[in-house]
Amino acid sequence: MPETVANNSDYKRSLLEGLELFEGVDPDDVQSLLQRCDRRDLRAGETLLSPGVRNEYVYLVLSGSLNVHVGSPNTPPLTCVEPGACVGEMSIIEDRDPSAYVVGAENSHLLVVHQSILWDMVNASHEFAKNLLVVLSERVRSHNRVIADSYGELRKFERHATTDALTGLGNRHAMEDSFPREINRSIADGKPVSLIMVDVDNFKDFNDRFGHLAGDRALTAVAEVLRTQFRPHDLLVRYGGDEFAVLLPGIPADKALDIADRVRQRVSGDTGDTEDSLIQIPIRISMGVAGCDTACTLEALLRNADAALYRAKRAGRDAASI
Repeated sequence: MPETVANNSDYKRSLLEGLELFEGVDPDDVQSLLQRCDRRDLRAGETLLSPGVRNEYVYLVLSGSLNVHVGSPNTPPLTCVEPGACVGEMSIIEDRDPSAYVVGAENSHLLVVHQSILWDMVNASHEFAKNLLVVLSERVRSHNRVIADSYGELRKFERHATTDALTGLGNRHAMEDSFPREINRSIADGKPVSLIMVDVDNFKDFNDRFGHLAGDRALTAVAEVLRTQFRPHDLLVRYGGDEFAVLLPGIPADKALDIADRVRQRVSGDTGDTEDSLIQIPIRISMGVAGCDTACTLEALLRNADAALYRAKRAGRDAASI
């Protein structure tokens, strides 16, 4: 059970030393209020505060330390509360349940201040009120840092989840998210849309002959040529393995076939322009084209483009087909 703080002037003065809420506070200003405060011993691993449980106290750490956990008391601690610091004040100020779990990191001794006493201390001492504002300001800054860091980690995760690590292009997840939106937009605007499937010819044989590192280099090089050959608003992704997919909004299938053949020649180096071609390594690609002028789905375009790609392969590879 909590003990009542002893009514001893020297004890109170020494008790306040090092406590962030009482820095610069004249003990005489808060003496009668301290008499109404309690002390509490908290065991290591014991939970002091938790979300969903109403809190009416501010706890100041006299000795020991507390861990703050977000989401679950089993997660790694977000921060450690050392002697002199306090917890619980934010839930009182915001009049809401605690947002985190606070657990004893070790056996700890706490000064317990009820919320009614907290407000009386604010009225009794200017220094106490100022210190409370400083603590709250630091909490807000700390929370903002956590939010910013968490947002950064989330963005990093999302980027990794939708970006192919080898080529830097969007991956299949990105395609499933962005292609349908662009298809629907084209249909709503009454414009055609086409899809080109790209496959590196005999890529398994290339890997077996030159090794996987050379294979990765070849895929990266193909991706770079594809990136330079399509418009900025065309959607280009690595579909998987040695396959790529490109969505061309506003382009009918016959024009998309011409574009595909031009890109195929650029990749194979048949143009004789080596600035962005792969003429020095034996890479060829086949391409399948599908388009629609009315309502269609990504699944239908993929199916039709894949069938066209198969026809290009059957025709001898290094070709574009519709």
